[in-house]
Amino acid sequence: MTTAGLVDWAVFWTVVAIALVADIVVARLGGRTPTVRNAALWSGAWIGLGLLFGVFVAVRLGGDAGITYLTAYLLEKSLSVDNLFLFVLIFAQTGIPAPLQHRALFWGIVSALIMRAILIGLGLFLLERFHWVIYPFAGLLVFAAVRMLFGKKEEKRLVESSCALCTSWVGRFIPIAPSTTGTGFLVREGGRLLATPLLVALVVIETTDLIFALDSIPAVFAVTRDPFLVYTSNVFALLGLRSLYFVLAGAIRKLRFLRIGLGILLLFVAAKMLLADVIEIPPLVSLAVVACIFGVAIVASRLFPGATPGAAAEAPVACTHRDQIRDLRPETDKCAECVRSGDRWVDLRMCLSCGNVACCDSSKNRHATKHFDATGHPIMRSIEPGENWKWCYVDRVMVG
Repeated sequence: MTTAGLVDWAVFWTVVAIALVADIVVARLGGRTPTVRNAALWSGAWIGLGLLFGVFVAVRLGGDAGITYLTAYLLEKSLSVDNLFLFVLIFAQTGIPAPLQHRALFWGIVSALIMRAILIGLGLFLLERFHWVIYPFAGLLVFAAVRMLFGKKEEKRLVESSCALCTSWVGRFIPIAPSTTGTGFLVREGGRLLATPLLVALVVIETTDLIFALDSIPAVFAVTRDPFLVYTSNVFALLGLRSLYFVLAGAIRKLRFLRIGLGILLLFVAAKMLLADVIEIPPLVSLAVVACIFGVAIVASRLFPGATPGAAAEAPVACTHRDQIRDLRPETDKCAECVRSGDRWVDLRMCLSCGNVACCDSSKNRHATKHFDATGHPIMRSIEPGENWKWCYVDRVMVG
């Protein structure tokens, strides 16, 4: 364990605070739409800052501490890149325009810093008092590796269901507005407080980061259990993620071997954690292995790009039922089935084929979906105050 003191922590927090303030100022001065050039410059600056802090660690705490920090930083940076796959999907599903994406990412990352501090503290507390905890931690890493290697479709399905405004679980706690108004996470319409799609995106970003934290934090424990090195490497790996997203958003799908590489990386750190009492792997060797696995995955993706698998399937779906949209009046302003059973509904949808009104998938009963299953009428429309959008149950897309 290093002998990091108050001075080291003070330097760390000062650097982070200054960098975050600078990021906010530059984002406001740089215009509404982030450019790839500006994002690349900021991404390079964040990576450079993380590496410079490694030099500071080496000077203050010794060469081994510097190498350990760099290994942990590279590991966390590698694993955090997988978040970018989900960021692309989250923003596509919620329809968040590019000028607002940086806002959701900024607050998502700031919240992640607090959440990870709590998880790291809890993890170190458990490891210090209960040695056997390394086994469930290693099990988490193996599970994460399997999910990374074989669970892409399931991840995508979960994110899509969480982000779809009509079906998101967020709607169970607060009604969701159909479109983003301004830059706020909340909006008041007709006297009601509604969540905007921007808040839905932020909540899903936070939820997915919690899942990734359960993978990445045990992984860094396999490298070091020093609180200073664990947390600082986590923070500097996360801070550049927002800029890196805007650099790689268009190319992230082309990194076809990245998830395979990350899965192998997680298996390596799981083995390192399990064998820590038997074989001690020097920090420099760990650094070389992490860099090699990540580098090979990137180079292989560039050399063997394939035929961009799944590109057609992942393209935005267009509704094929516009001809069935009718200008109808609702039969009622309540869900008749819910009223009969004494249940409350969250959102209402009107069938544009027959005028039937039923509760949306945000309600536990999903009577709108049941109406479609019974009739095959594909187009629904919200009759909530202020809403005028349409939803196609067949193609699962908004059509207006």
